Amino acid sequence: MSASPHEATPHGSTPCREGVPQQPGAVQDQPENPEAPGQLAPTPSQTIGPFYGYALPFPGGGDMAPAGHPDTVTLYGRVVDGAGEPVPDALLEFWQAGPDGSLRGAPGSLRRDPATGAVVGRDGVDFTGFGRVPTGVDGRYVLRTLPATAPASRPDAAPYIAVCVFARGLLHHLFTRIYFPEDAAAHATDPLLSRLPAHRARTLVARADGERRYRFDIRLQAADAGNGAAAGGEECEETVFLEFR
Repeated sequence: MSASPHEATPHGSTPCREGVPQQPGAVQDQPENPEAPGQLAPTPSQTIGPFYGYALPFPGGGDMAPAGHPDTVTLYGRVVDGAGEPVPDALLEFWQAGPDGSLRGAPGSLRRDPATGAVVGRDGVDFTGFGRVPTGVDGRYVLRTLPATAPASRPDAAPYIAVCVFARGLLHHLFTRIYFPEDAAAHATDPLLSRLPAHRARTLVARADGERRYRFDIRLQAADAGNGAAAGGEECEETVFLEFR
């Protein structure tokens, strides 16, 4: 990937652009002579699948915090569509700065058995800064990790976790972030949140739900008045998604 998930701008030409990110058509910018040697047309994005349940999830994918770490927090929520219906086979990837703000991470998320080559998951000791979690039939996911920190290279940023969303019908995966309510003072000067209208910024902030528990729902599309959701309610707002340049 050419851009880091920690360097982003709100999708679109303005910070508060609404709607699902525009997906490209079948094939764009066809060469003048596609049959000429070395002039092949680009392969279009595909929507077949998804096949996430076969190859991509791995044991302990949602257990980012080292086993038994006293600072572990639980982050959970649902992925829903514009009608509020759960997306049962989405896949979420999480990237997070280490406790010292480092983005280097550590090996250990995808360890393999040296004899069989099978993925055996985490070593239970190191914080790797990476997680991968599929949603269940009710669209729910659960992640156990350490409290978010801001990248050391971005001292003006509020603590956050970067998220990548894969789901059926998406020609390209979506990027977003999760911020936390206890960092409200830092949100006012965060380079991303400070550019968004308040009602849009709220879609990026998890809700506290008990001791060391947070809920963060991801809505792939804004609700409309015809789907039974309350018009104008925060629960109807599409999650802000980001693009990388």
